[in-house]
Amino acid sequence: MKYIDIVVKWFVGLLFIFSGLVKLNDPMGTAIKMEEYFEVFANDISSIFHYLVPFALSIGLFVVILEILLGVALLINFKIKITSLVLLLLIVFFTFLTFYSAAFNKVTDCGCFGDAIPLDPWQSFFKDIILLVLSVYIFVRQKMFKEKFSQNAGFAILGVILTLNIFIAYNAIEHLPMIDFRPYKIGANIRESMQPSEDFQYEYIMEKDGKTYEFESYPTDTTYKFLEMVLLNPEAQPKITDYNIWSEEGDFTEESFNGIKMLVLFSDVNKSRYEKVDEIVRLAEEIKPEVQTWVITANDEASYENFRHEYQVSIPYYHADGTVIKAMIRANPGLILMKDGVVLGKWHNNDIPTKREVMTLIN
Repeated sequence: MKYIDIVVKWFVGLLFIFSGLVKLNDPMGTAIKMEEYFEVFANDISSIFHYLVPFALSIGLFVVILEILLGVALLINFKIKITSLVLLLLIVFFTFLTFYSAAFNKVTDCGCFGDAIPLDPWQSFFKDIILLVLSVYIFVRQKMFKEKFSQNAGFAILGVILTLNIFIAYNAIEHLPMIDFRPYKIGANIRESMQPSEDFQYEYIMEKDGKTYEFESYPTDTTYKFLEMVLLNPEAQPKITDYNIWSEEGDFTEESFNGIKMLVLFSDVNKSRYEKVDEIVRLAEEIKPEVQTWVITANDEASYENFRHEYQVSIPYYHADGTVIKAMIRANPGLILMKDGVVLGKWHNNDIPTKREVMTLIN
């Protein structure tokens, strides 16, 4: 049993630390996922969850950092009675969330491992069931885990971990995630990512005389009854399916890939950092004519027109879905430099580049 105790403890502890660190790398992404859950619960359970939406970032950070601290505490056997109990309660909570998502098809990706390892709802639920069983095992066997450090040393270790976590989170929020797992990361070809990586292969499930048959191509025999068509290579599906740029004049998605463009992305101008607008406008003027600057906003025409006139923004503007903009960059506003659809650079509004930096990337 001793070796089982060790394996279970290290497996659960490291998994909690990994899960927390992946989400800590992208706190804004975690906040977006929390908002999604709150909106679902507000519609299905109680409108009180609407009041939690403004605190999504804070709540998300608390849960993520708690995951990491619990994982570390478990590995060093610190306050194991409290640690095992909180660990169990947290995984019960996660299991409820993933079951709710899977059973009612509410949130298609729980964000358990951020964007690093996407899991569908049922995969997330079964993962949590395994963790739940292991957490119960740790809780029952807690007396077998002897503390490795003194109480003061244990608190000191967790204090250092907490400080590091806060620094990582602050850096990711005020700049950009250290590692970008999104399909819009630097080096990505957005145009190519919107296409399948290979031809789709299907399997056709048919029925005849009470028996089920599988075909690689649709049978010409009309006596077969169609039941289901299964995609055999889902990994070939496009990484990007919702990128779309438009204006009142029409669709500009393809045009956005032509030449060199600096996209200034506003997920919501009403919540953006207005003090950065002058600096962005100045940059847009400096990099002309080599680089064409576009504003991409999720706001409606009237809202952006008010914003544009108030802050004297003469840059051409277009529209995109707010969710897509948040996926493209975790900043409001944020900047993306593209050349023929390939992402050359991304900047938070706290790190607006100089003309020299931009020119270095395009030459």
